[in-house]
Amino acid sequence: MKNSIRMLALIAVGLVLFSATGCNKLRARDQLNKGVASYKNARYEEAIDHFQQAVTLDPSLLNARLYLATALANQYIPGVDTDDNNRIGQQAIDEFKKVLEKNAGHDQRVTSLKGIASLYFNMKKLEDAKQYNHKVAEVDPNDPEAYYSIGVIAWTETYQPRMEERAKLGLKPEEPLKDKKVCADLKEKNWANIQDGIDELNKALQLRPDYDDAMAYMNLMYREKADVECDDPAARAADLKTADDWVDKTMATKKAKAEKQPGQQGITLDQSGNK
Repeated sequence: MKNSIRMLALIAVGLVLFSATGCNKLRARDQLNKGVASYKNARYEEAIDHFQQAVTLDPSLLNARLYLATALANQYIPGVDTDDNNRIGQQAIDEFKKVLEKNAGHDQRVTSLKGIASLYFNMKKLEDAKQYNHKVAEVDPNDPEAYYSIGVIAWTETYQPRMEERAKLGLKPEEPLKDKKVCADLKEKNWANIQDGIDELNKALQLRPDYDDAMAYMNLMYREKADVECDDPAARAADLKTADDWVDKTMATKKAKAEKQPGQQGITLDQSGNK
C-alpha cells in the first residue's frame, strides 16, 4: 500500500513538472514571436529582451538563441573600440557558438558560422574570421561568399603592411617599391596571402561567375602581387595588366546587372543620339 502511495506521489510530481515545462515552452515561443516583431521594427534592445526571456524559459529553442545572437550582432558597432561595444560583440559570438553546440540544422549552422566570422572581421580579429569562414566553406562548399570573405581577409592582411612600408618610404601611389630590401621582406611576408587570396576569389567566381565584388578584389589582389614583383619588371607589368582587365570585367558585369534591373527599359537613344 505504501509503495502504491509513493508511486502515485511520484507520478503526480512528474505531471506537475511536465505541465510546468510545457507551459514554459509556450511562454518561450510567445516571447520569441514578440522578439521577432520587435526585431522587424528595428527595436533591437526590446527584441533582445524578448529573445533572452525565450532562451531562459526554453534553452532548447534554437531559433530564439539564433535571433538573440543576430540582434546582439546588430547592436555591435564596427570600429568602435570601447568596453561596452566589445562586450556586445563577444556576447553575440558566444550566443552563435551556443547554437553550434546544439543539434543545429544546416541553415542554423551556416548562419551562426557566418555571424561569428563577420563579427571577428569587424573586431579586426582576422585570423579568427578566416578560420570561421573556412568552417562555412566546409559546411557549405557551394557558398561563394565564404571564399570571397577569405579573399577579402587575405587582401586586408596584405595591404596594411605594404601601405605602412610605402608611407615610410614616402612613395606616391603610382611609384613602384624602389627599396629592394623592403620589397623582398614584403614579398616574403605577403606572398602566401596573395596567392591564397587569388585562389579563394577564383573559387568564388567559379561558383558565381557574375560576382562583381569578387572581381573587384581580384583587381586589388593583382595590384598587391605587382608591387612585390620588385626583381621582375615584366611580371609586375603583367600583374598590372591583369588587374586592369579585372577592373574592366567588374564594370562590364555591373553594367549588365543594372540593365537587367526592372524599370531600366525607359526611353533609349540610338547611336546617333535620337530618341
